[in-house]
Amino acid sequence: MAGLNDSSSYFDAGNVKKKHIQEVDKDYFTSTDEPELEFDDDGTELSTKEELEAELEEVSAHIIGGYVYWIDRAELAKDAEGGAFRGGAITPDGLIDEDFEKELGTPSDEESNSEFNDVEKFGILEVAGDDLYGRKVIVISACKLPSNKALDHGRFLQYIRHTLDKYVEQDYVLVYFHHGLNRWNKPKLSWLLQAYREFDRKYKKNLKMLYLVHPTSFIKVLWNIFRPLISVKFGQKMMYVNYLEDLRQHLPFDQLSIPEPVIDFDSKKREKNKVNYPNDSSTRKEPRKAQQFGLSLPDLKKNTGRIIPLPVEDAIEYLKSTGGDEAEGLFRRCARVSTMTEVQEKYDSGETVDFDQYGDPHLAAAILKKFLRELQEPLMTYDLFEPLTRLHFLEPSKQLHEVQRILQDELPEDNYIILKFVFQFLQQVVSKADVNQMTAENVATVFGPNIAWPRGQANLASVEQAVKFALILIQSFDDVFLR
Repeated sequence: MAGLNDSSSYFDAGNVKKKHIQEVDKDYFTSTDEPELEFDDDGTELSTKEELEAELEEVSAHIIGGYVYWIDRAELAKDAEGGAFRGGAITPDGLIDEDFEKELGTPSDEESNSEFNDVEKFGILEVAGDDLYGRKVIVISACKLPSNKALDHGRFLQYIRHTLDKYVEQDYVLVYFHHGLNRWNKPKLSWLLQAYREFDRKYKKNLKMLYLVHPTSFIKVLWNIFRPLISVKFGQKMMYVNYLEDLRQHLPFDQLSIPEPVIDFDSKKREKNKVNYPNDSSTRKEPRKAQQFGLSLPDLKKNTGRIIPLPVEDAIEYLKSTGGDEAEGLFRRCARVSTMTEVQEKYDSGETVDFDQYGDPHLAAAILKKFLRELQEPLMTYDLFEPLTRLHFLEPSKQLHEVQRILQDELPEDNYIILKFVFQFLQQVVSKADVNQMTAENVATVFGPNIAWPRGQANLASVEQAVKFALILIQSFDDVFLR
């Protein structure tokens, strides 16, 4: 990849004359190692200088004087020029947008899943539960991209939109595993330009972080090419991740879907660069005496003598007593990360938490989700996840009967009490949907993956089944909670 140009390489408006190719400015990328090249199986570089120039020729109609222009320049004018990838740890202010969509709506159902079987079968895009702050995690794996001859990239773009449409009305993050991209499966630059244009503000606004895992020089060159059209605000949401262990700081690995080739590549890269991380088991801390988060329900009950955990009760009572259940986009917006960390630390240290002190209903809502998601075992237990996935094979009347049976006969009593307490409140939230925009479908989309998930890595199918189950609990509350 040596010799590829940075953003100073461009096409003149008149004769599309290419300027001299220059080296990438290595100092610009503060969060990466020394650039490494990715190779095909036969040892060929990912993209040669000539190939990249040829692709630039294809999009030269939109590249004038070193800047990229859409035909609709008014649309581009909304974005500021410049921007930069983030390097280092997440900072709270960088994660939260100042405004929020007024119209939340419901996930698009214009297209059925079966319509995209030809793309879905490759497993390129997956939904992998939530991150540590309650935001949906969507994973794209370059190593699963088939040959360009086997995949219609236009269809792939439609499939990405179809999947994102289910989640973009709430905060979400993207994880892109770059390893495995090669000259035979990489999309053309013109496709990337089209994708950036089609993913308008609706998709970019609630995207809170884009993790670029195992970046290579190719990624850096693309950044220099696209930098003029990427806004500063969007650029601040991007982060280079050199090793999987660094990603663990932000995402729960028990739900994250990481392809085996990526794991193998990461291991070889660490060995090559002599990067050592301490073994998880040796660094795992013993739970503190007053700890609330990250334990099992039996342990919590043993330590506190409570069935309904304190963070759950505090958050719900605060939202009910202050009218916080009328806040627009409740459970879909994230609170400030630093504040969430502060509140969790107070709970785990045995301190009293007064949500009135913070005056933010979204904080209480986020703490409730975070607590449920960080339980050692989901509220619906691992053993009951498989029966939940079979519900969609039944007729609606039989689905209701089966949910009744699961809750009454199989769910542990303490789990049942907590589940009922939470969903009784969620019914109240849904009853105010004309104010908070949180319909039953919207609430189920948020809470399904926080009460039910499988052992191992979650995927799109498991998330959808959890959402359907949560929707039944909300819409048929009086019929299924019989004890």
